[in-house]
Amino acid sequence: MRPVDTSYKSNIINRHIEKTEYMAAAGTLNFKHLRYFWAVARSGSIARASGQLHVTPQSISGQLAELEGSLGVELFRRAGRGLELTEGGRRILGYADEIFGLELELIGAARGAGTRAAAPYRVGIADSVPKSLAWRVVEPALRLEIPVRLVCREGRLAALLADLAVHRLDIVIADRPMPSDLNVRAYDHRLGASDLTIFGAAALVSGLAGDFPAMLDGAPFLMPGEGVAIRRGLEQWFDAARIRPRIVGEFDDSALMKAFGQGGAGCFAAPSAMADYVCRHYGVQAVGRVEQVMEELYAITTERRLQHPATLAVSRAASRDLFGTGTPGGSAPPGRRRSASRT
Repeated sequence: MRPVDTSYKSNIINRHIEKTEYMAAAGTLNFKHLRYFWAVARSGSIARASGQLHVTPQSISGQLAELEGSLGVELFRRAGRGLELTEGGRRILGYADEIFGLELELIGAARGAGTRAAAPYRVGIADSVPKSLAWRVVEPALRLEIPVRLVCREGRLAALLADLAVHRLDIVIADRPMPSDLNVRAYDHRLGASDLTIFGAAALVSGLAGDFPAMLDGAPFLMPGEGVAIRRGLEQWFDAARIRPRIVGEFDDSALMKAFGQGGAGCFAAPSAMADYVCRHYGVQAVGRVEQVMEELYAITTERRLQHPATLAVSRAASRDLFGTGTPGGSAPPGRRRSASRT
């Protein structure tokens, strides 16, 4: 078996030291109180947590109050008949997840477990990234020699970057670089780019007159939503080609858009790098290629030079297998910093 590169672990250790120092800044951190907070946050209520921990709700409430007092942070707020995490509570929960995750791994190692516990690899996927593309990019992380437990979160890019900034995510996959107006210390790593192909159900395509792209003039078309990076490029391409498709739907979710396309509601665009998969999976056919519009894909991390083995696997597989732009030796170039904060 090849030796596993563990140089990235020093960064993880330093990060945990920084987190512990932060949480203990207001006084000595009581890990029993932190565990009660963790149980309440994960179960969703004090009543459910009390059943799991076999202690009274009053005891949990009292110790949560002590934890809030020692940290100087309000952790929960009332939401109807239940509780919801405050912004500070969400930040502390991210720390607690890692602390108690490491605790479980430590216990397994101490007991001589035959296999190493899978470390969580937390991936944020912007909702504008095609799901089939995201799967192809992230899946190589599961084929590492070291075990990885994949934790995927989907959402708006700004929200995902906020989680990345407080280390609740290890990487964000996006269809654009990080916006320069966000005050987040992070780096863009361009994974690759693909031009677009227009697809349509066979019954729909057979009824279109003329050659590509003129055949799209007046044809029903499914457009990506306003928040999708390729939207503007497609609009410019239609204008340049003097084509006016009939927009019958707009979709933030690319998988939903493809499902409508599969049903014959309209033609749609997807990355040419995924053309074979789209045709096979959705039962549609390629109509023509749009070389002037590119779908880009970025990995956004807090690392300038990628070190985490799973992130390296993602980067190398995307460059080599998906976009065919791998660099010699599979090394990832340093990322470009995009942060409003220049300190």
